[in-house]
Amino acid sequence: MSFTANRAILPHETAERASTGTAIEGLPEWSLGDFYAGPNDPALAADLASLAEDSRRFEAEYKGTLAERLAAPEGGATLAAALKAYEALEDRAGRIGSYAGLLYATDTTDPVHAKTYGDVSDKLTSLATHLLFFGLELNRIDDAVMAKALGDPAAAHYRPFIEDLRKERPYQLSDDLERLFLDKSASSRTAWTRLFDDTIASLRVEMEGSEGKVTLEEALNKLLDPKEAVRKAASEGIAASLKSEERTFTLITNTLAKDKEVSDRWRGFPDVASSRHLANRVEAEVVDALVSAVTDAYPRLSHRYYAMKAKWFGKDALDTWDRNAPLPEADDRTISWADAKNTVMTSFGGFSPQLAELAGRFFDNPWIDAPVRPGKAPGAFAHPTVPSAHPYVLLNYQGRSRDVMTLAHELGHGVHQILAGPNGALMAPTPLTLAETASVFGEMLTFRQLLAEAPDARTRRVMLASKVEDMLNTVVRQIAFYTFERHVHTERREGELTTERLGQIWMDVSRESLGPSVRLQDGYEAFWAYIPHFINAPFYVYAYAFGDCLVNSLYGVYEREPAGFQEKYFALLSAGGTKHHSELLAPFGLDARDPAFWTTGLSVIEGLIDELAAADSAAG
Repeated sequence: MSFTANRAILPHETAERASTGTAIEGLPEWSLGDFYAGPNDPALAADLASLAEDSRRFEAEYKGTLAERLAAPEGGATLAAALKAYEALEDRAGRIGSYAGLLYATDTTDPVHAKTYGDVSDKLTSLATHLLFFGLELNRIDDAVMAKALGDPAAAHYRPFIEDLRKERPYQLSDDLERLFLDKSASSRTAWTRLFDDTIASLRVEMEGSEGKVTLEEALNKLLDPKEAVRKAASEGIAASLKSEERTFTLITNTLAKDKEVSDRWRGFPDVASSRHLANRVEAEVVDALVSAVTDAYPRLSHRYYAMKAKWFGKDALDTWDRNAPLPEADDRTISWADAKNTVMTSFGGFSPQLAELAGRFFDNPWIDAPVRPGKAPGAFAHPTVPSAHPYVLLNYQGRSRDVMTLAHELGHGVHQILAGPNGALMAPTPLTLAETASVFGEMLTFRQLLAEAPDARTRRVMLASKVEDMLNTVVRQIAFYTFERHVHTERREGELTTERLGQIWMDVSRESLGPSVRLQDGYEAFWAYIPHFINAPFYVYAYAFGDCLVNSLYGVYEREPAGFQEKYFALLSAGGTKHHSELLAPFGLDARDPAFWTTGLSVIEGLIDELAAADSAAG
């Protein structure tokens, strides 16, 4: 067990969702004043001190006595009281950790922010050692004793948490070993992850034709520039920049993969991704079915689409820097923040006034940080913080249509997090496989509205192509990323991987997934190095593909049977982490264990490609 504050803050998709553009006026910046006035606020130190004292008191109260006390006649009341107290400690720690993490994301190069983040992380890890016993002892309690204790109405509220916790029993170590793993995390995984973040933030890219060097985020944005010369310069500059730190990235990757292998071996996980599947509360067979369905569909999806795009560009194959390039006839206007807000809010409101009201809170309050700044965390994310507070959204908004879709995506996350909050700190967090539901659904609502309002066939074609590319990046690319990780972690069990081997694996899975109509130039073999998910949360990436296919199926249900859909949809989001995916999807007549579920989701992408092909035939 660990504090909820230790959850990683990850961008949605760094390069795949980036965009180009100039500075936009009127962009909001968040205020972290709901937590603390600043890193030197005396309240921060006071809260850490009181949390430490209360954590030690909790340990003294319950450690070594749970089994006996739960077996007593008043065991149910004891369990309820202990869980309520533990949950309160989790929430308090989450507030502190969320503040430090969000502050750091604001400017990862600020030494004060970095020190605050590091110091708070160390202290929370130290405090967590006083609470580590709780989950371990709960899992050692006899099933019959636990069942009887959960008969108490107050304790029964926490049944989903207990049931999830007990799924971890086969992989639980002794108290001393668990404490060692926790204590060492600050000087092992956490430290190496921070080194990666700091290295990425400090990278500067030299681009031919550009005045001075730019940040990696700015260079990634240039891969979507309408001018091929700019895209090529960005691609080559990024490759050179990543290669300049390739020894560091290789060392970080090897070290963290070995760290995970040690943990997996001691815990007895049978597969390199087993711990992620357990955390996601999803069966390995379900993930395997998803991966198989997507890889089998590569020729019908990515290979076919990129062949079409190459023809649109008048090339026999797309170059590395062309894959996400806008179409030649694409609208390159800059979308103001006000227009972006109006588009998203209108589409949300068209589905449900409740959805628009919840999303509107982020605009009415300083909960969004949108400008691009040096040192700011790349990409975009929605961080739930804790139920007693509210989520925050980070964007790097630069005024393109993809940025509007990213806004819809992250607001979907934020709405989901608000709705799940009443479940409390222990049960509000949603498994990653379901955490993408509201975000991708929000994107779909926004896209469908924009498509319906398209003024002409040309605009509709551009929008369809853009949506297809987003879906390919969310499904095909993420499964390729998952395949890359599986190769890396499997081979690491036999020894270290060289930079050259990492690049070879990256190129192999990229060629397989992208197909023969994408020509990967020299230098692309280094692009694996900047993907933060590989470092912060191994095997996280398949959740994007899971979520996209799930939403495609959900949206199909909504179009066929709109009556009563909203009620079931909000019930799904409000469940947080209290129900298994099979239970949540059953009201919609969906089952992720059925191979047809994934085929249905992928057919939506294929249908959009069919529509593009039909438009080409009609025009030609």
